[in-house]
Amino acid sequence: MIRASRLLTDKFSDVMGGLFSKTELSETLTELCKIDPNFDQKQFLRDCETDIIPNILEAMVRGNLEILKDWCFESTYNIIATPINQAIKSGMYLDSKILDIENIDLAMGKVMEHGPVLIVTFQAQQIMCVRDKNHEVVEGDPDKVMRVNYVWVLCRDPNELNPKSAWRLMEISANSQEQFV
Repeated sequence: MIRASRLLTDKFSDVMGGLFSKTELSETLTELCKIDPNFDQKQFLRDCETDIIPNILEAMVRGNLEILKDWCFESTYNIIATPINQAIKSGMYLDSKILDIENIDLAMGKVMEHGPVLIVTFQAQQIMCVRDKNHEVVEGDPDKVMRVNYVWVLCRDPNELNPKSAWRLMEISANSQEQFV
C-alpha cells in the first residue's frame, strides 16, 4: 500500500508539476476573488487547518461515508469508499486515529472546468489500524505512529455561496512512513 501511494505521489508530481506555475496560481487566486470577493489565502489555509482537512481526514479514518460524500467529488469518494466498504463487508472496522496535522501549504493553483483548483500539501501523524469482528488487528498497528504526507487537490464550487462549505476534494495522494520519536 505504501509503495502504491509513493508511486501515485511521484506520478502526480510528474503530471501536475508541469501543468502549474506561479502565474497560474495568481490567475487562480484572481478567479477565486471574482467568485468570493472576501477570499483570503491565509484564511483559506486556516480553514484547511481547522475545518476542511480535519473533517475529511476524520471521516476517512472513521469510515464515515456520509461525510465523505459531502466533501468529495464522486470519483474521489469512490476511491476512498471502496476499501472502507470492503472492510465493512468482511466484518472489519477501522480503528485509526488522527494525532496531528501540520505543515499545511498552498503549493499550486489552476483554473479548470469544474472551477478554481488549489493544491494543498500537509503532513499528518496517524495511527492506522483495521480490526476484525473479534477486535483482532488484521492490518496496521495500533501502537505505531505513521507520518503521512498528503497532496490534496481542492476545487472551489462557484455555485456555493458559503466559502467554508464550497471546497470539494477532487484528488488525493498520500504516502506514509513510520514516525520515529
